[in-house]
Amino acid sequence: MQVSKDSVVSLNFELSDSTGKLLEKSVEPITYLHGGYDGIFPLVEEALEGIASGDSVAVTLDPDNAFGEYDEDLVRVEPRSAFPADEMEVGMQFQAGTEGSEDDFVFTVTDITEEHVVIDGNHPLAGQTLLFKCTVEGVRPATEEELAHGHVHGAGGHHH
Repeated sequence: MQVSKDSVVSLNFELSDSTGKLLEKSVEPITYLHGGYDGIFPLVEEALEGIASGDSVAVTLDPDNAFGEYDEDLVRVEPRSAFPADEMEVGMQFQAGTEGSEDDFVFTVTDITEEHVVIDGNHPLAGQTLLFKCTVEGVRPATEEELAHGHVHGAGGHHH
């Protein structure tokens, strides 16, 4: 079966930065619902269209097609008193909204002083050009339930 709209695709991938440094690699295949369900980068989905199990693709993703440009407005210095007394450490993450936006962002604590905490709402790979290489491990038709929910169920997918 070829990758097409409303198919479930399993793939192994490697994600590298523009210098070729490996950033992430799948240990087990990831699985997504193909055909505009936002389960994978749109440019990768486009490159996978029509290929079969065992085929590979490599796609260069500029920031606009990956994790976006780095946004300085998503870096904030907040008073230390706004956070729990003893539980803060660099690298911690939490979800919060931003003024004037209905979207929630994942903020990462990047610095802590006695007076302030610096938090960053940018994705760690924001502003970077990335190389996404993948090999299709399997393709199958999506079930009616998966199509109705807009995501994969079962092994490698979403569980309710």
